[in-house]
Amino acid sequence: MPPAFLSRNPAPRRGRSPRGFALAALCTLLAGCATAPLPDLHAPAPAQWRHAAADTAGAAPVDLHGWWHAFGDPQLDALVDKALARNLDVAQAVERLRAARDLHRKVGARYLPQLHARTEDAFDPDASASFFLAGFDAMWELDFFGRGAADKRMTRGDLDAAAADLRGARVSLVAEVARDWLDLRAAQQQVLWLERIRDARRGQSDAAQARQRLRLASALDVEQARAALAQAEAALAEPRQAVDANAQQLAILLGQAEPDPAWLQAGPMPSLGAWRLESAPADLLRSRPEILRAEAEVLHAAGEAGMARANQYPSLAIGGSLTWSTSLLAHRPTNDNAIFSTGPLIDIPLFDWGMRRAQAHAKQHELRASVLAYRQSVLQGVAEVETALGKLEQQADYESRCADAASALEKADAAVERRVALRLAGPADRTDSTIARDQAALALAQARAGRGLAFVALFKALGGAPLPAGDQGALAQGHD
Repeated sequence: MPPAFLSRNPAPRRGRSPRGFALAALCTLLAGCATAPLPDLHAPAPAQWRHAAADTAGAAPVDLHGWWHAFGDPQLDALVDKALARNLDVAQAVERLRAARDLHRKVGARYLPQLHARTEDAFDPDASASFFLAGFDAMWELDFFGRGAADKRMTRGDLDAAAADLRGARVSLVAEVARDWLDLRAAQQQVLWLERIRDARRGQSDAAQARQRLRLASALDVEQARAALAQAEAALAEPRQAVDANAQQLAILLGQAEPDPAWLQAGPMPSLGAWRLESAPADLLRSRPEILRAEAEVLHAAGEAGMARANQYPSLAIGGSLTWSTSLLAHRPTNDNAIFSTGPLIDIPLFDWGMRRAQAHAKQHELRASVLAYRQSVLQGVAEVETALGKLEQQADYESRCADAASALEKADAAVERRVALRLAGPADRTDSTIARDQAALALAQARAGRGLAFVALFKALGGAPLPAGDQGALAQGHD
């Protein structure tokens, strides 16, 4: 005959008594009676953006998770990929998320049976014998009055906060890499144009000195030309310093000690093409790290409030112990003994001068404060995006006007060149025209950099970052 647990036709079970049903219903009630519903956050997000969310009608939408590709710069794309793989701040956030996830996996272990082993030595008061004691202690804390649900909320809030911190680290990293790369390229372009202006100023100074020797120019003309040359030389110091500083900052972001020598070689400025934003203000609730963290803090505060409320009620557990003792050194014979005990463990708060109630009320106030902080974070996020959109719109207009000025001065310089060839203007006129043209080109390069940086600020405010892949993706999404 097969064992009973392998039998295909087990014996019919007897019906549960009304007392058993009542006890089960009471346990269920005690387990969930103190679990309060989560507060409604009421995110105050508008329906749409006030400022224009596109440069050109019909442009392709920019992907929130790969927005830097809008610059069309393969070097920038490679830098972002390397930074995401090597950055130390992101690596720290990943480890903290893993720590929070390990704790979240075992959140219910507190309400499972626990077993501990112990040993100790004891002396007989009459000093005639000493004993060695060994035993086991077991305890099973019962999940009553919502303590388990409160624990789950707190650990889930910690896990969500760690995931939000990881997302925030990635958002900041991508934005910083793009910003430093744009600043680096912009500074290199400034150096190129300022060197051309300096060379032109040097030619003016040499010409003024030659004219003075021919008594065709005064000492005042010479000193003015020298001053202009000195100013042109001094103007090169700031962009050269910016090149070194941004290259070093990129090295830090990529987790390396020294900048790549290739970064210090002058290259073209990344150009931002036409773009369109499809994100709505409500999408900030799922993408902006600051809002996600504020939501996680609400969940954690709700767990703390639930635990403070549960602490006003009795704590119930089932405990047991097994102790065995034997004499180690005795002047008289002794018998080995084993003692087993079991029973309920009840902790009932009777009188504590209102401290537990005050703690419960305080946690409720902290929960309300966290809800208000969440709403504030939403308002702050919307305001930052609106400000970034407005600034990007203004930068686009400024770039357009600088482009018009550069184009006009380019045509004017070509006209002056023709006049010089026809002997209708002198070399000094051509030099002045060339300097004006180069200054306009420098202003246009700075305007393009400003528009690019405003674009970076917009997508940082939106919480744009690549989706984590592999293990980090599972961690950030909180899947078991």
